[in-house]
Amino acid sequence: MNIPGQLTEGRLIRRYKRFLADIRLPDDSEVTAHCPNTGSMRGCQPDGARVVLSMSDNPKRKLKYTWELVEASPGAWACVNTARPNGQAREAIETGVVTELAGYAACRSEVRYGSEKSRIDLHLSGHESLSDAWVEVKNVTLCEQGVGYFPDAVTLRGQKHLRELMAQVAAGERAVLLFVVNHTGIEVVKPADDIDPAYGKLLREAHAAGVEVLAYRAGLLNQGEPDGDLSLVGPMPVSLED
Repeated sequence: MNIPGQLTEGRLIRRYKRFLADIRLPDDSEVTAHCPNTGSMRGCQPDGARVVLSMSDNPKRKLKYTWELVEASPGAWACVNTARPNGQAREAIETGVVTELAGYAACRSEVRYGSEKSRIDLHLSGHESLSDAWVEVKNVTLCEQGVGYFPDAVTLRGQKHLRELMAQVAAGERAVLLFVVNHTGIEVVKPADDIDPAYGKLLREAHAAGVEVLAYRAGLLNQGEPDGDLSLVGPMPVSLED
């Protein structure tokens, strides 16, 4: 899966109003880019960091550039565009990279379900021997000393999703939480108990109730440099120890 559009590098000046970022381009000009990330982006917006922007030629767009990648720490890159993980996950499932979810004939996005009026990221059906799978996708970019933490801010929505997944298991279906690890410095994924202890507690309860918890990492780099390829390349361990 490649980032669509022409890519260009720049340097981060600042992120503000959540969805805006000022970027200095190689010719020393400055542009305002769309920052498609509703989270805190903790650890992913250091001053002066190298960034990768995609560029759109759509005349209806207010902002021409979109912030896609950032060098979060020297040599470690992260994808900060939270519109990408669902596509990354779907491609990896349909191409057999996520082996735990292979064998399903159909995959649908944004399917309504649950008593709390949610939309599941991916619904898999048509397996010869397994029940339908309800897959919730989460983007992991908060990295501290090789550990990827989720969430990077308190997430009531994420807590709701865990309750919905547990209800699917109780109804006899498969329920899967899939962490898309979009930071090349991450080696293991853990719940961010210091940020959202309620989410960590509920995640462990969900796992104990039968919700499958998986993590797959994106390659992101080619010979140490970002190349726009967001494809998931393999599994990563998840630790739910307190």
